[in-house]
Amino acid sequence: MSEELHQRLAEVRARIASAAEAAGRASGDVLLIGVTKTHPPEVAQAAVDAGLVDLGENRVQEWVAKRDRVHGARWHLIGQLQRNKVKDVVGHQVLIHSVDRRRLADALSRHAVQADTLQRVLVQVNVGDDPAKGGCEVSGTLDLVAYARDLPNLAVEGLMTMPPLPPSGVDPGEATRPHFATLRQLRDQARERFPEVVHLSMGMTADLEAAVAEGATMVRVGTALFGARRDGPWRPEEDAG
Repeated sequence: MSEELHQRLAEVRARIASAAEAAGRASGDVLLIGVTKTHPPEVAQAAVDAGLVDLGENRVQEWVAKRDRVHGARWHLIGQLQRNKVKDVVGHQVLIHSVDRRRLADALSRHAVQADTLQRVLVQVNVGDDPAKGGCEVSGTLDLVAYARDLPNLAVEGLMTMPPLPPSGVDPGEATRPHFATLRQLRDQARERFPEVVHLSMGMTADLEAAVAEGATMVRVGTALFGARRDGPWRPEEDAG
């Protein structure tokens, strides 16, 4: 796995570098996040050992089960977060990509104050108005950013999106690029008022080039690095050791 992972990592980094060069950007301005959901901790540790320290998980329960088994990772929570799971996340130096409503921001702030820590977050935007995706409405994005950044112990550092799946037969990059452009425009509007709102978390295996072209500062890649996802989340009972 290690040799194969090194090769895949090199290929993905080369794609990012090529896309950045085409867009007149530096490849170092794009952070690669390896999405390890459904894969066992050994795979996540192999990624860290290969130099990919930024790892993303979708489910809080799966991340909690893995985090003490993986050493040296910087974690990103990219899936939807329920308020009853906030207590499991705050205080563990995780960047949360999926703040999409005021009540969630309130809960994060409250727990961050109690833990005497600063919780870093991104606001998730449903740029395609897709009922299958999380995120606030485009029209409510700036209001949510303004609300969340004023809460104690909460730092809003940017925006995130998961665009709709492209129609069959349509190039993923062509289908998603307009959505990425919308997120960039929203980020630029937010930065006029709040300069700290810098990041654009957007782009995955199939469309990372389009995301980089539109200014992504973070791309979230799973399949191109770790292969196809398994049917369900990894569970500790799978670890025979």
